[in-house]
Amino acid sequence: MAKGKMTSIFFCQSCGYESAKWMGQCPGCKAWNTMVEETVDRSELKNSGGIMRRQREASEPCVLSEVTIREQDKVLTGIGELDRVLGGGIVQGSMTLVGGDPGIGKSTLLLQVCRAVAEGGHKVLYISGEESQVQIKMRADRLGSFGPNMLLLCETSLDAITETIKKVKPEIVVIDSIQTMYAESVSAAPGSVSQVREATAVLLQLAKGLLISVFIVGHVTKEGTVAGPRVLEHMVDTVLYFEGDRHASYRILRGVKNRFGSTNEIGVFEMRENGLMEVQNPSEYMLSGRPENASGSVVTCSMEGTRPLLIEIQGLVCHSNFGIPRRQTTGTDFNRVNLLMAVLEKRSGIQLSGCDAYVNITGGLKVMEPAIDLAIVLAIVSSFWNRALPSKLIAFGEVGLSGEVRAVSQAGQRVQEAEKLGFEICLLPKVNLSDCRPEQPGKGKIKVIGISTVQDALDYCRD
Repeated sequence: MAKGKMTSIFFCQSCGYESAKWMGQCPGCKAWNTMVEETVDRSELKNSGGIMRRQREASEPCVLSEVTIREQDKVLTGIGELDRVLGGGIVQGSMTLVGGDPGIGKSTLLLQVCRAVAEGGHKVLYISGEESQVQIKMRADRLGSFGPNMLLLCETSLDAITETIKKVKPEIVVIDSIQTMYAESVSAAPGSVSQVREATAVLLQLAKGLLISVFIVGHVTKEGTVAGPRVLEHMVDTVLYFEGDRHASYRILRGVKNRFGSTNEIGVFEMRENGLMEVQNPSEYMLSGRPENASGSVVTCSMEGTRPLLIEIQGLVCHSNFGIPRRQTTGTDFNRVNLLMAVLEKRSGIQLSGCDAYVNITGGLKVMEPAIDLAIVLAIVSSFWNRALPSKLIAFGEVGLSGEVRAVSQAGQRVQEAEKLGFEICLLPKVNLSDCRPEQPGKGKIKVIGISTVQDALDYCRD
């Protein structure tokens, strides 16, 4: 078929903004150096600014009060940690984007989901554009046996995939990955901004029109975001990110966006030979291997969605041999740690200006919650004094610039989680004491101590 006149259009990789010429700053999202050039066929562009549009019949408006809601049970994946992040299961007609670093376990997890859902009697179609049938079979044999409801298709043409979905009519479709799919109507190369956006739009129409639950795998850039325009995250219903070190055994699945449940929920998995296994007690798992009677080690509690998670914060302070002391953080905000060290110098008189300081959150987690401020302060001071704090002590609370310890949310759940794991002393903001009193006086196994200022916490630890 003869092609029309070819022309160049510049796309923003962050928001999908289109322009006829290159610009250093995107007018849509104000990001710098995100415009990329792509060649498209002018005959495929309609009017209204050259934006690609698909012809479709106009739908009729309806009265909102007359819309009926059908109560559909969510399909359980058979993996409790994933069901928690999804908000209780897979919603019919939903579209979920799964992102993560290469080799982190995205394809393995989705293949496990397909196996569990197919065993429950649901028809599943797994579409791969990166691996052959033999490669997928080799990986599937490590996970277990698959039944007749599990269908496999190795294809990259979006038109062929659309016809197969309409013919087979599966309940769940997995696309691995969206960057490998291409539409013949778009002249750009596979993986380009226009191809990724077009493929996602077509799959979204199929999901909503045929009530098929679609999972799409998205590659990530070196900054850790899904490759392609950010418009993908706005189009889908749920966005899940895999975190963790690919060389370590643990994996963390975090829900960034969810139209059917809570956001910022996490699921913790452990990578084994037979696939990803759930970690039923993440707090105990994160604290495994914690050193005994070591200075600079403090346990705190962070809320990840609705789940309290106990983590260990390590601090190391030593005298600097250079004029400018070094500061380094792993797993938390670098500027926040500098602020807390300035509060210690100003409000408590602890001279840290001539010391190198290192703060690490074990387990590979990234925690930005202000509730861990008090534990960071105690870890730094413990290392500075070279004095170990009690091993059964836990601390949490937000620290202000005046040295005050401010209230945190869901303090009662944090204390209950600490008590369940055998901690005996809990330092928390004084204003949260009313939320943590045991229902029966004298029945609580953990000693709860209210702290008003950072100096109060230091005085208690010194005594």
